[in-house]
Amino acid sequence: MAPTDDAQAQRKRREKAIDLHLRTQDPDQATAAHKALEAWVARSSLNAEVYEEVRALMGEARSAILSDPKLTALKPKKRSSARTKTAALAMLIGTATVAFYTLDGPIRMQADLMSGTGEMPTITLADGSTMQLNANSAVSFEFGEHERIVHLLRGEAYFDVAKDAKRRPFTVETINTRARALGTAFNVRLAADTQVIVTEHAVEVASLMSETPKVRVSAGEEVVCCTNGRAGKVRTVDPAVALAWRRGQLVVDNVTLQAVIDEIRRHFSGSIIIASDELAQRRVSGTFAIADPDMALDLIGASLGITITRLGPVVIVRG
Repeated sequence: MAPTDDAQAQRKRREKAIDLHLRTQDPDQATAAHKALEAWVARSSLNAEVYEEVRALMGEARSAILSDPKLTALKPKKRSSARTKTAALAMLIGTATVAFYTLDGPIRMQADLMSGTGEMPTITLADGSTMQLNANSAVSFEFGEHERIVHLLRGEAYFDVAKDAKRRPFTVETINTRARALGTAFNVRLAADTQVIVTEHAVEVASLMSETPKVRVSAGEEVVCCTNGRAGKVRTVDPAVALAWRRGQLVVDNVTLQAVIDEIRRHFSGSIIIASDELAQRRVSGTFAIADPDMALDLIGASLGITITRLGPVVIVRG
């Protein structure tokens, strides 16, 4: 028996609640996720009820950790009191919880496909469309009888959409934005906001946080959406510059050092630390080969007159 519309709506509501909850635990998405979660819960009493159920069941991911047979089978080597065992288990749970999030647990639970550090794979999707993922990005897919949806869970992706014999719309959703293709090739980037850049035809962009009007973005244009519940102003952009990441490059004009380092981190297997907030706000312009992060860091150091110190897998950027 096919599920009823109510059952399908409830399932999607539960999946949305789980998705939002997990995103709030990801340091890279926490700020945007909390805002999106608040807006979604406020939209409907049913949303609020489902979220409370999900939050209780997930228990900040402890239930998932405790259900692991390897974890529950762990026993102390030495005899100890019940209090010591309880304290040890609490420490183990806490350590496992930290490890769960540190090792991308929330994203891995949701993602169908992830790119690693320095990887920018191009993938052919089930419908014949192609997708290129930027480094350190993740997506999941929801291709059904009536729609094609890609959920961008983290990072950035470029889509070249194939025509569909079933005329199913092709949509990319982030935590706060829906971008529906009108023919087309386009790029979606998820940070605190969602940026959509169109290279062919047009994309219809809408907020997932409020019932604000949809925005049409045509080739050679971009829009930023929708942390505050609405899309920003559509602006002209040079796609060859904005999408230089597809060639392993970063082209910037008067952006913060922090923004540049954030991009380099996608391709760097260690840690990069900027020594001060003041330095992080220095402005940078230029073209950097971020596919070679060491070279990019050296070029930044030379152009800004700052020191790049390497300590094993850790790089410290100092003024």
